Formats: sequence, C-alpha cells, structure tokens
Amino acid sequence: MSPAPARMPAADMAFASEPLARIDGAAWDDLFARAADTHPHFSRHALAAHRAAGFAGDDLAVLTVRRAGRLDGLLPYRLARDVSGLGGRIGRPFLSLLVTATDPLLAAGPGLEESADALVAGLARASGGRAWRWPLLRQKSVAAGAMQAAMVRAGWSVGTVAAFERPVLARRPSHAAFLDTHPNRGRLKDLRRRARRLADQGSVRLESATEGPALRSAVDTFLTLEKAGWKGTGGTAMACRRETEHLARAVFADAAGPITARADSLMLDGRPAAISLALVGGGVATLLKTTYDEGLRALAPGLVLESEIVRLCHADGFAERLDSATLAGSALESLYPERETLAEIIAVPPGADHLSLDRRLRLAWFEHRAREAAKAALRRR
Repeated sequence: MSPAPARMPAADMAFASEPLARIDGAAWDDLFARAADTHPHFSRHALAAHRAAGFAGDDLAVLTVRRAGRLDGLLPYRLARDVSGLGGRIGRPFLSLLVTATDPLLAAGPGLEESADALVAGLARASGGRAWRWPLLRQKSVAAGAMQAAMVRAGWSVGTVAAFERPVLARRPSHAAFLDTHPNRGRLKDLRRRARRLADQGSVRLESATEGPALRSAVDTFLTLEKAGWKGTGGTAMACRRETEHLARAVFADAAGPITARADSLMLDGRPAAISLALVGGGVATLLKTTYDEGLRALAPGLVLESEIVRLCHADGFAERLDSATLAGSALESLYPERETLAEIIAVPPGADHLSLDRRLRLAWFEHRAREAAKAALRRR
C-alpha cells in the first residue's frame, strides 16, 4: 500500500532552521511549559549551559516550528558524518554526555499533529533530504510518537537500530503505598539492611539543595568525590577535563525559568557518602549524575541515597516522576518498578540517496555492537 500523501503545514504554521543565539528565551520557556511529555535536555537552561561550557556554539542549528508566530516546536540538531551514511553527513539531534533523551519539544494540545507535520517537513529541509539517525528517543513519549506518525504520513522509512528499558518511577499517593506494591521486596529488605549498617558507622543525614551557596557547594563536593574514585582513575570523571567540569557547574546551577537543578547528599558524620545531581522540570526529576565514597562500597551508599530520594519524593512531592537517566543494566532496575523504552532509530525521507534503510540499519547495528564490545573490554580491565 502506498503511503498517504504528505500533509503540508497549516497555513498559520512555519518551520525554520535558526542559530541557537537567536531563539527568544521567554518564548522557549513558554514552549517548555506547554510541551507534551517533556524532558529537560532541550530546555533553555540546559542548552545555555552547554553553550557556556563550549559544547554548543551560537551557530548550533535549532529547528523551530511556529504557529501564528508562537513557538510550538523546537529541536537542536547537527549534520555530521556517520557510518550509517557510509561516512556521509546525516541529521542528528543534539547530544552530549549529559543528554539522556532526545525527543523534540512539541506543544501539547489539539494542534500537536500539525506541529509534528511541520517539524518533519523541517527535518527533511534541514538535512537536505538526507537521513536522520536518532538515539535515545523515548518510544512512549507524546512528542516522539507524534513525530514518528508524521514521518509515516510523509512517506519516510523508519527502522530501529537498538532499544533498551530504562527504570522510571511514578510517584504513589504515599511512600507506604510505594513499599506495599513494590515487586521486589528482597531488594527493599537488602537496602534497609545496608542503611542500618551505614548508620552503625555514624550519624546519617540527607541534605538537599536547589539554589544558592548550598547547591554550588554540593556540586563542588560531587566533582571532588567523583574524581577521587574509579572514574577519576580512568579519566572519565567530570572534573578530569576543564570543559566537562565547566559543563557540570553550568548545568547544575541556579536557573531562572521552568527548570531547576537539585543536589541530594547522603552525609555520614558530616562527610559525603553519596551525592546525586538532577534537573527538575515539568513534574519530572531527571537524575543525571550519582557518585559515592568508594571506601563505603560494601554498604552501597549510592543505592541507599537513591532509596532516600524515593522516600523524599513521596514525602514532599518535589516531582511526580523520577527518571533514572540510565542506560541498560542499571542497578536502579531493582528499585524503580516502571520501565520506559528508549530506541535508536534511523529515518529516511522519501527521495533520499540510494543507500537503503536496511543497509543503514545494519551499519549502525554493527557500530553499536562494536561499542558495546569495547565497553565490556574496558570493564574487564
């Protein structure tokens, strides 16, 4: 069956590719507040932080969709050479080591389909008709679903390279309700035992910071603690490079607008046993970075901290949902009962070059496997 003809954007809609520096901040915040099933990574705060740290220049391209002049869609992107294009350039959403989801921002409401159609028309224009390779796309998000449906309407070919399940947690009416319905009672019992053993070592206290000197101090301590562990030895701690240290300080800083940074620290006799850094927005806390004192490894202070964050989320409602922001195989799989599927897709607009979708998928899959094998080898070393 031939695909339905592509729908043209509504008369009052327009798409454009614009430099990052030209996007109006108030309009961007307004879109984030109206966005369907959003994430923090393409917020004004997150992109401004990447820009300040040198990871996103003023010339970073941003695909925008406007309805009657109001910003209704947004996607930062780059054209880059990629194995799935045999070394040719393809489109990719903006990605960094602190970006864990890449759904576009699309305003919720009755005009969502029209916005998605305009976005997809913009994607084809922005890439010059080339394919797109899209990692970390949340398959059940409203925006991702609308975009992929619009691709089908426009005659694109879409395939999945790989997918994995990420632990997430929806806040229950109470922490007691969370505990009563948890599917892994053994893990909860083990965490209680480890928490008691940690308390046997001294006074344990949870400290949370969302602004000012307390937040800056927590981020400083996080960077020091992470660098003192195995990531520092391997050169992958944020503080091992000036650029990534700057990025961490910029992302987890005071922010005006709909995104706030948060630091939760598990303290043992006044010193940090574990620290978690998160971005909170749209009712979701995205827990992006966690580190712990490796001298306390046997007591699992990182997981004890995560269980305390769950308790605190239920106690004061700082978020309605916790996103672990992890890759496959996370230790949080035994604590967070829900799952979210993230996929890497390749999408090819009609009329693209001769390289087939199947061949692109195979090339990307082999690259994916090679990276996994390299990571496994590093872990064994």
